[in-house]
Amino acid sequence: MSTPTGDNAFLYQLELNVRAELTLAETSQPEEEAFGVPIDEWLVDPADAQRYEVGLRHLLGAVEALEDVSGPGGHPPSAEMPESVRTAGICPTGPDRCTETEGW
Repeated sequence: MSTPTGDNAFLYQLELNVRAELTLAETSQPEEEAFGVPIDEWLVDPADAQRYEVGLRHLLGAVEALEDVSGPGGHPPSAEMPESVRTAGICPTGPDRCTETEGW
């Protein structure tokens, strides 16, 4: 992971933040902390902690995918845009600038 400049600096910083938060989530032990404690005294529900960690992993994967395909200006060239982004109808240049017939 090299330090980018320009438009990709945001993605780089976001990746660092998500990785730091994921490390905290992975090292926490909500199951052990909740064991033997009444449910109304739990600081964190173990199921919520697990869902949070899964969400962080998905976010990290999305950030890495954007970094991998980012072209000049921080936007992926349309030919390299992930299929999931194209089928979701997300346009990197703005919602009113792309249509399916334009080949994005």
